Amino acid sequence: MSTVIQHIETLLVDLPTIRPHKLSMTTMACQTMVIVRMRHSDGIEGLGEGTTIGGLAYGPESPESIKRNIDTYLAPLLVGQPSNNVHQLRARLNRHARGNMIAKSALETALLDAQGKRLGLSVAELLGGVRQDHLPVLWTLASGDTAKDIDEAMLRLEQRRHCDFKLKIGANPVDQDVRHVAAIKEALGDRASVRVDVNQAWDESTAVRGIQVLQDAGIELIEQPIGAREHAGLVRLANRFNVPMLADEAVQDARDGLDLVCGGFSGAFALKIAKSGGIYGVLELAHVAQAAGIGLYGGTLLEGTIGTAASLHAWATLPAMAWGTEMFGPLLLQDDIVVTPLNYTEFGVELPQGAGLGITLDEDKLAHYSRK
Repeated sequence: MSTVIQHIETLLVDLPTIRPHKLSMTTMACQTMVIVRMRHSDGIEGLGEGTTIGGLAYGPESPESIKRNIDTYLAPLLVGQPSNNVHQLRARLNRHARGNMIAKSALETALLDAQGKRLGLSVAELLGGVRQDHLPVLWTLASGDTAKDIDEAMLRLEQRRHCDFKLKIGANPVDQDVRHVAAIKEALGDRASVRVDVNQAWDESTAVRGIQVLQDAGIELIEQPIGAREHAGLVRLANRFNVPMLADEAVQDARDGLDLVCGGFSGAFALKIAKSGGIYGVLELAHVAQAAGIGLYGGTLLEGTIGTAASLHAWATLPAMAWGTEMFGPLLLQDDIVVTPLNYTEFGVELPQGAGLGITLDEDKLAHYSRK
């Protein structure tokens, strides 16, 4: 008799951040994760995580909607189904439910974690094998205070924790933002690379003005300066400036990637398992990018350790990423809900070892931080 999915539990887990994290659309002081516990008839439990930024400020899914839609619509599609055919289960979810990419990603992660545990293989091994087991990780400077950001960057360099930094801008007038970024780049000099993420806050004419100053200041990468649907504008900006554009919200899946490439885009794609509906979807996008000569960047929605580990297993199967990763989500949180945290060392993070994700829950911490 084949193993089947017996039960799917979801938990809302609230973890405070080490400092307020300022983005163009919101400021975060707490991160809410949806933790998925998927139990199978052979006794194996698979773990998954669905996380977004700032409730509904970032995108169409909130932690509460992720939990409710899994509980009400998605889990019933999986319970009672055979456990081991992940592709068939992905197709079942996509056939019966539109969108909900973060929720689907959390479920796919739990399926892969369980399958890896069942076979004694890591998720990366299930996907074909590890090409890199130490991945570079940048740090986002998002206090909004220039002096604090410089001090924070200097400390991370001294600790050999991070040597690439990203600035979240777009909430302030463009001249104020670019002065802030330029001052940080001038203070860091050649010791570190500096990039910016505008999170869609500018229109195209503002972007032209801001990017020119940022390029002159030595900024290395401009992430999503204009709206996600402004593909033609993003192509124009990529062609106008020497500093590369990084498409993030504009490129959710392989079809978006193909559309941008066919439209003449050059630059880089931010990969996120959450926006692509899971690991398989994000790797499809990565392969389109590789075929077109587009650089890769391992992005995050500030997931905790479970979601971050899932991303790392995906990135580990790819060649070295031209723009590294930003898998620092657990470092932004004051505490963790796992027994052994990820090992951040030498400007990067180690791929967790062991079957599945290689992650074990700390039941006491999980109970403490779970929303009652």
